[in-house]
Amino acid sequence: MTDDPLFWFMALSVASVLVILMMGMGTFGKGGAFNRKHANKIMRWRIGAQLLAVVMILLFVFLRGNGG
Repeated sequence: MTDDPLFWFMALSVASVLVILMMGMGTFGKGGAFNRKHANKIMRWRIGAQLLAVVMILLFVFLRGNGG
């Protein structure tokens, strides 16, 4: 499975969600002007990355699944 490029794209998309989520949590915890200015933009990036990750997971399962 680890030699499959689709697996690595899927893993990369999930990791990107984690990075964006951690960045958003860090700015929320810190507060201040940066949080007020960028919180919604970071949230939109996270939602888009989550959409991509879910699509990649479903695509991986559909294409590489055993079918039953």
